[in-house]
Parts: sequence; structure tokens; C-alpha cells
Amino acid sequence: MPRGVIGLTGNIATGKSTVAGMLRDFGAVVINADQLAREVVQPGSPTLAAIVQHFGTHILHDDGTLDRRALGRIVFSDVTQLRALETIVHPPVRALLQERLARVPPDKVAVLEVIRLFEGGLDALCDAVWVTHCPETLQRARLIRERGFTPEEAEQRIRIQTPPAEKIARAHIVIDTSGTLEETRQQVERAWRAFLQQLEAKSLR
Repeated sequence: MPRGVIGLTGNIATGKSTVAGMLRDFGAVVINADQLAREVVQPGSPTLAAIVQHFGTHILHDDGTLDRRALGRIVFSDVTQLRALETIVHPPVRALLQERLARVPPDKVAVLEVIRLFEGGLDALCDAVWVTHCPETLQRARLIRERGFTPEEAEQRIRIQTPPAEKIARAHIVIDTSGTLEETRQQVERAWRAFLQQLEAKSLR
């Protein structure tokens, strides 16, 4: 098991992957739940079969892979459908995440990059939880500029998520990603050094 575990969460387009990349540069092992979700829905997997059974074959590309954009249009406009998808996907993702976590070397810090960390109870696996945050206007602009979403799609994705204030209230560290990359990196480095100091102090008790 790893030396320590940081839970990294925050709503869509608030800079989680940017912060995760910085932590990777500092030596952490990053486990990205979205990447794991892609792994568990490969063609032929039981998870993809369950998704198709619930939503229909129209959420597949011609080659049998999952059309995430088509599925997103369904689930991000209907919270009931989103919860149905989570019921299918979350158990295999959680199992894979715990498997990967168990393989992290004992001299390394693991980072669990999970958008629904609190909602899935995965904060229980963490020594500290960091939340990324920026204004909604910046989230919306990033979704449109960087991911090619329409303004309506961007708004749907922002509105359907847990209010950021709820995540911030439960965070040990809040990283404001509304400034420059260097400003974000400075915050991450300070928090990283403090976390390592806490681990060191804990090991001496």
C-alpha cells in the first residue's frame, strides 16, 4: 500500500487533471477514475453490455465502442439516467481503483483523481482530500473552448453536479485554478510539501 493517499476531486473543468499532472511531476502515482471508467467499458466487457441493455445500441459507435458524447447527452439532461449509469459503472471502477491502489509502492503517495469522490464514499480511503475550484464562468468557457461543448451542453454538465460549496466544505485543501498555471503550481507545491510533512510526523509517532 502507498505511503499516503490524496483524494483529488472537484467539479467538471475545474482543473483536476492539471493539478494531477503537477502532483505526478512531484512523484505521486495518479489513479484517474475517468480512465478506469474507459477501461471497464471496452467492447466485450460486462459493464458495456449492461450499459447497452439499459440505454440501447444507439450509444455505440459503428465499431462497437461506447459513444461517450451520445451517452452524455442522455445522462446529463436527466439525473435519473445519470444515477442509473453510475449504478452500472461505479462498482467495477471502484474495484479496479482499489486494485491499482494496492499496487502502489509503499514509498509513494497515491492520488485518487475522482470527480464523485465524496458521493462514492472514496474519501474514506484518503488521508486528505483536495478540491479544485474556479468560477462557473471559467468552467463554462473551458468546456466550450477545450472540449467543444455547446453552451447548452456545458450548462447541463455544470448544473447536474454536486454544488461546489458542498465539496469545498469537506476539503482539507482547496486549490483555486482560476489564475495562471504558475499560481496553481505554487498552491499545489505548498500543499504537497505540507502533506509530506504530515506523513513524516505521523510516521514518527
